[in-house]
Amino acid sequence: MDTGDDVDAQQKEIRAMKRKFDEMSEKLQSVEESFSKISKNETSAISKQAPIEKSINSNVTSNQEKMAAESGKRFVVKEVFTDIAEFEEKQTNCSEDEEHFNMKWCIKLDRDGNNLGLFIYCTPIDYDKNWSIQTEILFKFVGSNGKVLVKTKEYCFDEKGETGFSDFMNWEDMEKEYLVDGNLTAEIHVQIIESTGLGKEKIRTFDESNKDCSDVVLAVRDTKFYVLKKFLAVQSSFFKSLLLGNFSESLESEVRLTGIDPHDFHYFLEVLYGESAIDDSTVEGVFLLADMYDAPTVIRRCEEFLMEKSKKPLKKKVHMANRNHLENYVKFAIQSSESQKKFEKKFVLKHVFKNVATLGDEDEAESEKEEHFGRFWHMSLGRGGDYLGFFIDCPCDD
Repeated sequence: MDTGDDVDAQQKEIRAMKRKFDEMSEKLQSVEESFSKISKNETSAISKQAPIEKSINSNVTSNQEKMAAESGKRFVVKEVFTDIAEFEEKQTNCSEDEEHFNMKWCIKLDRDGNNLGLFIYCTPIDYDKNWSIQTEILFKFVGSNGKVLVKTKEYCFDEKGETGFSDFMNWEDMEKEYLVDGNLTAEIHVQIIESTGLGKEKIRTFDESNKDCSDVVLAVRDTKFYVLKKFLAVQSSFFKSLLLGNFSESLESEVRLTGIDPHDFHYFLEVLYGESAIDDSTVEGVFLLADMYDAPTVIRRCEEFLMEKSKKPLKKKVHMANRNHLENYVKFAIQSSESQKKFEKKFVLKHVFKNVATLGDEDEAESEKEEHFGRFWHMSLGRGGDYLGFFIDCPCDD
């Protein structure tokens, strides 16, 4: 009786997991279809010179973004551009670079006459000469009272790492509808569909040359991976349910995986097969799949890399850990950061210089020497004509 109950519980768990991933795939397809429809509507609106705001419903936009945040290689670049009223014609303003999936991304605003352009710019970090990234992009201005202006497009980045709209909106309309205290908020939502030529060199193959040693083909977009069901099932609860459970896929020789990048999936498989495929160029994409497919070994390898070897900024590492539900790593990172700040070699020199107004040309005034970390330090003021110099000195012979 206990055995029967256990079997029923396992079957329920498997069916629940299957439903979860089916729902994720359906949502992803829905988002892609919605983006495509919006893109067509936007093109029509632009050609007719119709008010762009009417072509997008803010509630629809909100639902799309909610679904988009649930799975896949997605991120948002956001910038609040200040003092827009002083933005001159032919002037360009750029946000600071942000790193996402082995690329640096930034937002760019251009003013040309009465048109305000909105663009996204990207540069690869680790790549070969034939790199490319296929994307779906949502461009957005956010105004007061929740007012939004949206345009979408599909674009493949390669040697030209920039795309957007030179006439995203009319300058006067922007001033009336979207300035908040003189500032303009721009958001660009990016979904990466597929990438090539990025990251480290691939170590092993999963192509048709492995056909004789495989029993299932996993198809990711146009790429096929020849693998072993039981090996994947041991490493991942998702693949155990999908390939060995009571579902139609378990009887098929080829199973299609949706909503993922074949480039990342290759590195994910390499890690499963014991290769050293994780570095700063691959860890973000591999981590995303490890969490999605519930692969503990790969999750652990990613976590160890972030803690011990990664050169990425702490903020970026914490962002990845949060997204992939690594609460322990987040706590460790925060504690390490606070500890590091506590024991950093910092000190302050402070001195009140008296009678500075009486300093003659070429005269100097010095503070007393202070010892910090085994060296003596002091400040000095020096007058040279109409200029006052300010210096810090750490003599080597003290």
